[in-house]
Amino acid sequence: MKRVTIYEVAKEADVSLATVSRVINGSSVVKEDTRIRVEEAISKLGYKPNAIAQGLALRRSTTIGLIIPEGSIAYASQVINGLTDVAKIYDYNIILHTITDGISKIEDIIDRVIKSSVDGVLIYCNKSLDESTSLLEKYNIPMVVIGERVSSGSVCSVYVDYEGAVEEICNTYLDKGIKDIAVLEDRRNSIITDQMVKGAKKAFENHKLDFKGLINIDNNSRSSYRFLEQYLKKHKHELIIVNRDSQAIAINNAANENGLSVPSDLELICMTDSKYNSMIRPEISSYIMPYYDLGALSMRLITKMLNNDDLEEREKALGYLYQKRNSTKD
Repeated sequence: MKRVTIYEVAKEADVSLATVSRVINGSSVVKEDTRIRVEEAISKLGYKPNAIAQGLALRRSTTIGLIIPEGSIAYASQVINGLTDVAKIYDYNIILHTITDGISKIEDIIDRVIKSSVDGVLIYCNKSLDESTSLLEKYNIPMVVIGERVSSGSVCSVYVDYEGAVEEICNTYLDKGIKDIAVLEDRRNSIITDQMVKGAKKAFENHKLDFKGLINIDNNSRSSYRFLEQYLKKHKHELIIVNRDSQAIAINNAANENGLSVPSDLELICMTDSKYNSMIRPEISSYIMPYYDLGALSMRLITKMLNNDDLEEREKALGYLYQKRNSTKD
């Protein structure tokens, strides 16, 4: 069946597109006889209002741009589910823009998003935004940053407190006298790596110690597993903290290759839980992060910004739940 357009309704009622949009949105500035004429045209033609038509009178596109690094899409699936579910409730459309490392720059993507006349922007972070935030502020577009703690004039953020979680882990182990703690770099997400290191440093400072346990993966290594297999031949740690399940599995296998037992010789904690952490043996102790809520809250926050509602917090941190499994002793 052919879809009736707002242009056909305007022609049938002999009014402007803006007038049709005002009637659809229930505006009181439309004369009664005009309103009746438009409603009769809508009924006659069987027109179904869409989000774009409803946005005309409000000078809004009812569209939110989502910017996300291409390599993070799989890891951000729950975040995307959360924000799209809330977007449906508030009749917003989401347009996805991806950033490809080495091919596209976030500044170029932002420029493209701005030119597409979106109402607001959501940015999923795996690297520091630096100048990108100020670029969006220049255009005065409401923006919510997902994953990095940042806020200013037209920018809010929603994030998980990785820093606090790692600080908590390290404090617990340091209190038991375990000092040989390492954090494995995540080359796919420098934001989380930075937060994890900051948390570790805080805990060590609390115990009058210096944290020097960041494991940087060699840039020439195409495989984390191959790097770790060689690394663990010369380096022994009592606890290694990683971000992703694939890193946890790589360390577990590399440890086995070097005759190290998890958790007897090496304890292992993963910051991001997944089904794979329960499938490997030993099962990996992990943090259950509220990724769905991260997306849902980000979308709800941007709708508040668009409606000029008062915001109690411009930086919102979400909690986490530790799931003890067999890769740790206690």
